[in-house]
Formats: sequence, structure tokens, C-alpha cells
Amino acid sequence: MIVLGLVLLLVGWLVGIPLLTTAGIVVLLVGAVLWIAGSVGRPVAGRRHYY
Repeated sequence: MIVLGLVLLLVGWLVGIPLLTTAGIVVLLVGAVLWIAGSVGRPVAGRRHYY
């Protein structure tokens, strides 16, 4: 999700589409939260790791 967020953020910024930039930021933040929650050993939605 982090890579997808970065791609959407870059494409939105380069093309000039604010909707893609906003979606990229949201997906990037959600991916970061899931990554942090998974790395501290806390299961999220029944899964310990998100790959």
C-alpha cells in the first residue's frame, strides 16, 4: 500500500490532478499505519503481517 500511495502521489503531482494526490496521501498514510501496527506485533484484522 505504501508503494501504491507513492505512485498515486507522484502521478497526481506530475499530472496536476489533485484527486490523485489526495488519494495517494490517504493510501500512503493507511499503509504506514498498517506497517507500524504490524511491526510492533499487534494483529490488525486478524493478521500479524501485511506484505
